[in-house]
Amino acid sequence: MRFDVLTLFPELFAPFMASGVTRRAYESNQVEVVLWNPRDFAQGNYKRVDDRPFGGGPGMVMMAEPLTACLDAALAARGADAPVVLFSPIGEPLRHEAVERWSASEGAVLVCGRYEGVDQRFIDLRVTHQISLGDFVLSGGEIAAMALLDAVARLQPGVLGDEASHVQDSFNPSLDGLLDCPHYTRPEQWSGQGVPAPLLSGHHAQIERWRRDQRLAITAARRPELIAAARAAGRLDKADEAVLKKKL
Repeated sequence: MRFDVLTLFPELFAPFMASGVTRRAYESNQVEVVLWNPRDFAQGNYKRVDDRPFGGGPGMVMMAEPLTACLDAALAARGADAPVVLFSPIGEPLRHEAVERWSASEGAVLVCGRYEGVDQRFIDLRVTHQISLGDFVLSGGEIAAMALLDAVARLQPGVLGDEASHVQDSFNPSLDGLLDCPHYTRPEQWSGQGVPAPLLSGHHAQIERWRRDQRLAITAARRPELIAAARAAGRLDKADEAVLKKKL
């Protein structure tokens, strides 16, 4: 799996790829990341990559020419065509299902925009996918690219210490797309608060029922649309519905 990242700030990625458990994916090249700076493909003494927008207005716009030359070089180095992803407010919100698809793919070229945006002609001619992290605006696409890379890397075999770790994540199909339950560790008593009794019972079925009930209650309170999706998919049984009825 290879991700080519087009960014004006490649130095931001070095500490990211060398930190935390996901560094295993990058060190082993399970997830290969190749950084490209569009400024290296810009013309003139100043290597300009942005200019004022036609029609006026604040800010600058990334120019199509250096981005195109940079993209062409990245695709040539890959030796094959690949999806071209732009991180943008109008993109599809990044969700677990999409992360799973990317984690099983051969990768993509990730374009990190800056300034007021990217020349629309480059987007129309070269971008195949647009992704958003949510309804807010970042200074550039680098943080969004790191979010996608991190989410993909942690799903690779052997990256997490426990192979079952990501299976218990929020939104995972193994949890029927629900939010995860609360977690507790030592000490058993802290700041006047204890650990819920079922977790101390040693009774596996009782523990799993408590966790399921918590997932249902938290999801119903915080993300009711996920409950509706699970119900529509036939993932909730009579015991689940009884819990939801009681909580509501």
